[in-house]
Amino acid sequence: MEILAQVKKAVAGKDGVLLRVLLAFMAGGHVLLEDIPGVGKTTTALAFSKALGLRYQRVQFTPDVTPSDVTGFSVLDRASGELEYKPGPVFCNLFLADELNRATSRAQSALLEAMEEGQVTVDGVSWPVPEPFIVIATQNPTGAMGTQPLPDSQLDRFTLRLTIGYPDRDAEKTMIRDRQERNPLDEVARVTDCEGLLELRRAASQVYISDPVLDYLLRLIDATRTAPGIIQGASPRAALMLTSVSRAMAFALGRDYVLPEDVSAVFADVVGHRLVYSPQAQRAGETGEELLKALAASVKPPRLG
Repeated sequence: MEILAQVKKAVAGKDGVLLRVLLAFMAGGHVLLEDIPGVGKTTTALAFSKALGLRYQRVQFTPDVTPSDVTGFSVLDRASGELEYKPGPVFCNLFLADELNRATSRAQSALLEAMEEGQVTVDGVSWPVPEPFIVIATQNPTGAMGTQPLPDSQLDRFTLRLTIGYPDRDAEKTMIRDRQERNPLDEVARVTDCEGLLELRRAASQVYISDPVLDYLLRLIDATRTAPGIIQGASPRAALMLTSVSRAMAFALGRDYVLPEDVSAVFADVVGHRLVYSPQAQRAGETGEELLKALAASVKPPRLG
């Protein structure tokens, strides 16, 4: 897709991650990027905002950020004697919540209403955020200095959790050379706009998913709820998100129907951050990517005619 071609001008060697970020956008969801500082999380958000023609805002979350720093606040208009609302940076199309897990719980929760309901309530009055509204949140790995784990209720709002990781040698060499005389972000051209992204969402939502494929998807979800070592499996919201992202994957690959491999390709990214593992599994290291691969392998995909 031309959108990805433009984003790749600024972020090299991470095609799989960039595709999944776009899938989340097409599914109407939000993205959590968990990684160490300096691997390109902010650059990724900026590149997508330029390619998609989205209004972009960023908040650097620190322990002293308050909810009003995100949502805005009301001030008294002395002339009228009434409260006047001053919108916060959350009123945009693409909101980058940088290092979200360094903020207090109150500041983190300021995003939840906008992410889930598409609105912000201040002093009893609700204000709709623009459409489309997308959150890309970044977090440092758990245990890094000054961080705290995001609560389960907040993690469940993110459609995908992704890790960018270190670039390979060739990609890093290209990045260094490209930045000696120019900023690659300046090369990213706008491909579409807000209405174009909304149209992509509508098209992806119409992709057909047959009963055998849907049953396969639900068996994958159910496997997370019954597997030893997992004490909290994937939620019904996870099943809905897995369906939407699978449809987006099929659409991105040029199909108007979902195959089992579309589901399995995004299964770990959709459900991995929603699971809670038992202390025994954590001590044994039986968590994360390897366990999800084993779960996916244990569920037989349907044979389609």
